[in-house]
Amino acid sequence: MTIQQHLAEIRARIAAARAASPRRQDVELLAVSKTHDADAVREAIAAGQHAFAENRVQEAAAKFPPLRDEYPDMRLHLIGPLQTNKARDAVRLFDAVHTVDRAALAEKLANEMAKQNKKLLCFIQVNTGEEIQKAGVSAAQLPELLNFCRTDAGLEIQGLMCIPPVAEPPETHFKLLAELATEYALPLLSMGMSADFEVAIRLGATHVRVGSAIFGVRD
Repeated sequence: MTIQQHLAEIRARIAAARAASPRRQDVELLAVSKTHDADAVREAIAAGQHAFAENRVQEAAAKFPPLRDEYPDMRLHLIGPLQTNKARDAVRLFDAVHTVDRAALAEKLANEMAKQNKKLLCFIQVNTGEEIQKAGVSAAQLPELLNFCRTDAGLEIQGLMCIPPVAEPPETHFKLLAELATEYALPLLSMGMSADFEVAIRLGATHVRVGSAIFGVRD
């Protein structure tokens, strides 16, 4: 199947999952283009896809500036861990950051947005499985970080993001994230990938991050 065919299939599945969601919320499909070249992105754009996601600032910096010149209406989301020393480049390159997970990063992002006069959509990443090797704050730490973002850093947080543990059913983690978002009045939920985005949508996801189901697996 081509990228165009994959996208058509994914969109149909998103529509069905959205119809089954009690919220009937709008859902944005983020095509995760990491490790795939600019031609693959162009093929997706030709099929009507305009929102993309990358894990690494360096890869985005090498791939996307020429694409933005060609397609000024495209949007780019950062979904991988962000080092504070890459915050300036992240603000320059991206339209959204899904992985705010510490006070120092929140402060740096807010400062860079002010300097560049550019506002990014920001999510806090919650480590719902409390995995040592994974980025994100614990659910218990979320109120403190959210308060710091809102009152000290001046960084507006619009949503939460999670990546459930591979070996556990994702439903538990998606439900927890949705409950936290409701508790703290955050409208956006970034959750769900190629294997579980339909479950995530039924539980309230507003942004799903789909890579291999669109572009295929690449070494």
